[in-house]
Amino acid sequence: MKTVLAGLILLGASTGGAAFDGQASLQWSQPGAASVSVKPAESVYLTAMPELSAQSVLVFDQASGQPLLAKNASMQTPIASITKLMTAMLVLNAGLPMEESITLTDEDRDTLKGTGSRLAVGSSYTRGQLLHLALIASDNRAAHALGRSYPGGLERFVATMNRTARMLGMKDTVYVEPTGLSSDKLADYAHQNFPEIRHISTTGHYNLDGQRVVVQKKRQQPRVYYRSVAFNNTNRLTRMDDWNIGLSKTGFINEAGHCLVMQAQVAERDVIIVLLDATGSNRRAGDAARIKQWLESSSPSHRADSRHLGASRT
Repeated sequence: MKTVLAGLILLGASTGGAAFDGQASLQWSQPGAASVSVKPAESVYLTAMPELSAQSVLVFDQASGQPLLAKNASMQTPIASITKLMTAMLVLNAGLPMEESITLTDEDRDTLKGTGSRLAVGSSYTRGQLLHLALIASDNRAAHALGRSYPGGLERFVATMNRTARMLGMKDTVYVEPTGLSSDKLADYAHQNFPEIRHISTTGHYNLDGQRVVVQKKRQQPRVYYRSVAFNNTNRLTRMDDWNIGLSKTGFINEAGHCLVMQAQVAERDVIIVLLDATGSNRRAGDAARIKQWLESSSPSHRADSRHLGASRT
């Protein structure tokens, strides 16, 4: 799936934010440019902008409906597992029972990219468990099973994904499956309207209790154990105390690089941060940290406090 970055998270009137037309007073960077741009009205508060490794970046103020920082925002790029935000939205919108058991089948294997999974084919999980695993662990089998078990099957599920994208004004977005392996408005809409996604996607850890584990040793009969299996959130920032995160989803495929879409409160303002095509998970997290520091040091209250600092004494 490919999308224009600016189309991923822009606010619409339905979410209470000011509409953004892609122009206004923001000067977008051209594809391939290394510089970042900001809305001139904000620039009086801003310190020197950070150097970021991600190829496409957008930082968006939810209250004003205006972008604060952009880098190559018009460059078309895949968004990988950020697709799973849409998958979760449709499952919740359908009102499907979260306790219903779904059995993984061979259809849920990733034959496109060959990614693995800790969920065995033939095992059964509740829809609620699969939703947690798709959002927290970014598990592709879990996401595919959610789409496959949707009323009308996978074909109708994908059609509903694209219809919802058009409703949100994501005109340059085309979904072909529910995992994101084939390749903002989405993040803002999910944050504003789906408390379940907010809660699940910002959970640092998730455990599946009583999972069947088979241990096979050479020349011995296989032994079966039942134990808890732990999954960590693919966004390690959700486990850091200095972040106030309201929604989170990471993604990675070779074509898309390391991606992150995240709603957070930084310097007393609600923002959405989108990073696409970073060169590694560490650099993705580092970019987010630099943006956070930049927003904090650029806030009017921080600059006012700095002007009133007393002289040092020796």
